[in-house]
Amino acid sequence: MYTHRQPLLSPSLGSQRDLTSFHFGVPQSGQKIYIQASLHADELPGMLTAWHLKQGLQRLDAAGLLRGEVILVPVANPIGLNQNQSEKLLGRFDLQTGQNFNRYYPVLSETIFEAVKGQLGRDGKANTALIRAEARQQLGALRADSELQSLRHTLMKLAFDADVVLDLHCDCRAGLHLYTGTPLWEQCEPLSRYLGACATLLATDSGDHPFDEACGQLWWQLRDLATAEGLDAQIDMACLAVTVELRGESDVHHDYARQDAEGILNFLRHRGVIAEAAPPQPELPFPATPLAGSENLYAPHAGVVVYHAQPGSEVASGELLAEVIDPIGDRCSEIRANRPGMLYATSARTYTTTGLSLAKVASREAFKSGKLLSA
Repeated sequence: MYTHRQPLLSPSLGSQRDLTSFHFGVPQSGQKIYIQASLHADELPGMLTAWHLKQGLQRLDAAGLLRGEVILVPVANPIGLNQNQSEKLLGRFDLQTGQNFNRYYPVLSETIFEAVKGQLGRDGKANTALIRAEARQQLGALRADSELQSLRHTLMKLAFDADVVLDLHCDCRAGLHLYTGTPLWEQCEPLSRYLGACATLLATDSGDHPFDEACGQLWWQLRDLATAEGLDAQIDMACLAVTVELRGESDVHHDYARQDAEGILNFLRHRGVIAEAAPPQPELPFPATPLAGSENLYAPHAGVVVYHAQPGSEVASGELLAEVIDPIGDRCSEIRANRPGMLYATSARTYTTTGLSLAKVASREAFKSGKLLSA
């Protein structure tokens, strides 16, 4: 293992942050795996899981059992970790710009396609190498004009040529669930099984360019651009990029973190990155569903929230999920599932204002369009 520290653009006199990455195995000796945690800096289960992963990867590396390279970034957002107000960590949005730390990553598909389309052929591996070389050049030419932009560029430069990208997050109260690209489901299914994901939500464009899509979406966008131009070119889905939601924000426990780290390592065994036999894949708790079939259920008025169903539970249409009680006007409203599916996340709040999202149910039928992610 070796450690690399990359300085970020200094935002102010006397202030300097850096991004620390840990590198295991041997570059270009096999697959490249990139794992980062807590890009939303107030989502900390992934940070603990990354620490347990680090211990496991050190042992595997010392034993010569890694067949490729693994890059681990346990603290993907040093900017957000220092945003505290009244003892509350505010790590989802950059206070300088108001932007979500997990949005607006570089979209390079069209410029890469214009640069390489004349060289694409039927050899998928050769095309992958060509595309990654061009992506490296274009990312290297980007110039950051803020600390936030330098963080985005630094993360992308670490991850852009990885075969697997895992971005560890969490929700408010939730069962473990995943987000990935629709064309990537076949590659992702073993990960869903090893992690015991209660839901895997699929999309080709969820909106506003989150980190995982910036890494994975490039490949199906290039495939579609090649098809539109009538090129006979093999474009492989060369990056399995997944956002892994490690339950809820209060689920920072060693037992969960050890279990999740082992699930990720088993997935790497399955892919041949670790030279050990992978255990049999567990049963899939719930089938993958379209992100456009995820229903958000909102509070019709303010009040105290009483939850009746636990995240990670399969629910029927009409099932009671929560009540909202106004103790002044005695209004009591029931929040019920409109469709059968998996209740994969709820708010952690027990007091709601009008219009707050209280529950998310993954259903099999797509019914939404436009931006599919919350702010």
